[in-house]
Amino acid sequence: MPIQRRKLLAIVGGGTAAGLAGCSGILGDEGSNGNKTGSGSSGSSAEIQSEELVLTTTTSTYDTGLLDEINAGFKNRFGTRVKAIAQGTGQALQTARNGDADVIMVHSRSQEDEFLNQGHGINRRDLMFNDFVIVGPPDDPAGIKGMKDATKAFATIAKSQETFASRGDDSGTHSAELEIWAKSGIKPGGKWYLETGQGMGETLNQASQQGAYTLSDRGTFISQQNQLELEILIQGPIKGGPKILENPYGIIAANPAVHKNSNYDLAMAYIGFVTGQEGQKIIKNYKLNGKQLFFPQALSKDPNYQQYVPAGWQPSGDAGKTNDTTDT
Repeated sequence: MPIQRRKLLAIVGGGTAAGLAGCSGILGDEGSNGNKTGSGSSGSSAEIQSEELVLTTTTSTYDTGLLDEINAGFKNRFGTRVKAIAQGTGQALQTARNGDADVIMVHSRSQEDEFLNQGHGINRRDLMFNDFVIVGPPDDPAGIKGMKDATKAFATIAKSQETFASRGDDSGTHSAELEIWAKSGIKPGGKWYLETGQGMGETLNQASQQGAYTLSDRGTFISQQNQLELEILIQGPIKGGPKILENPYGIIAANPAVHKNSNYDLAMAYIGFVTGQEGQKIIKNYKLNGKQLFFPQALSKDPNYQQYVPAGWQPSGDAGKTNDTTDT
């Protein structure tokens, strides 16, 4: 049953981040006192400051601490607090479909395109990227270390029957994992295939405890690697690994024509901030243990039109000849 938006805000109104890092459905609060006033024009700084933005996003942005940095910067600029709901991408998009979010920050383009095509979201922007890595126990019992082909590495793990920990939660990471299995020609299952149903942080913890392999976004792994008995065995494209391990993030406003209670003005202020120079600088400069976790992607001298529309969508007539990248 969909959560009523007003009830959701009451539930998360306590303002305390709940749960362990990596858990699905973390509620985070950034900012000081002030209640959301619903949709409508922000009008003035005073009106903006009295409102609250509801953001649904992935556990990776929360687990790494990047979200705190972005939301603090947004609050400093607009005086507005952000209520963040951290879930797997599939759950985050469903929360938005239920009308319980103003803006969505996720990392599964196929699921984002479906969301846009259904009319639930508009004004998508490329935001940032990192990559996926295949991690496992240091002794690497399946013998995959250094392979250049992620599908071959997955097939080798399956053949060896060594434990593989899958998020199994319809997240962006889970979708990427299933794509690799599909291209390897293997349908995973059996005692060696563990579906945690948890976020990335908890899945990494379980993989570490059980000496298992897993697919992780690089940022979450870096943020937790000091507590794990795991190491990167297959690098993603940031370190010269296979393209299939790319991990781009997008940001989307809830469509106010469909979700009447969404705060479109505030959502677009947030999107403008995080894809603008200040927000992109925060992303670029955010590091843990001296390592950059995410790479900004919104600013480009030659922007890709597909960052705004679902893949494969083509305008009709002369509309396709324009490429206005300044509209927010």
